[in-house]
Amino acid sequence: MEFRNIGRDYSREVTDLFRSCFTSSEGAEEGDAIATLADKLANAIDDESVICFAAFESEVIVGAVFFTKLNFESPAQVYMLSPVGVLTPRQGQGIGTKLIAFGLSGMQARGAQVAVTYGDPAFYSKAGFLPLPENRLQAPMPLSMPFGWLGQSLTEEPIPTLSDRPKCNGAFNDPKYW
Repeated sequence: MEFRNIGRDYSREVTDLFRSCFTSSEGAEEGDAIATLADKLANAIDDESVICFAAFESEVIVGAVFFTKLNFESPAQVYMLSPVGVLTPRQGQGIGTKLIAFGLSGMQARGAQVAVTYGDPAFYSKAGFLPLPENRLQAPMPLSMPFGWLGQSLTEEPIPTLSDRPKCNGAFNDPKYW
């Protein structure tokens, strides 16, 4: 298994990966929604505001994770991890957890201060994410399940309190993701 940072040239493979794994687990509608999100993100990869890491086996992508910059009024370096996916036959083998760890390490090396995500606390807690109250750091849009807003500091400092609602990549500007 090889983990690496990837660019836009993998957009088709990444989109197909997300469609496949989310259709398998959540149904065709969710598969299409997450594939559309992944496609927009993959075509916006610039290694600054949108960054993607992937897991490869024999040059085939078996997992991918995106980190997207959240823009606050302050100069905080906050990135949102979303989405992450692993091909269905390879799920449950630790690939997602290792891919997230690789991505977090890569983000830390780029100077990111905080990583946030919105998802299942049971899964993301394995990667060091903890519940994040919105009075400390808000999500880009109102949350339907606030208990799923999670974060972790990538520095020795605690997560800062930021009072404004951040702006994010336009791909996430749809309430269905929140």
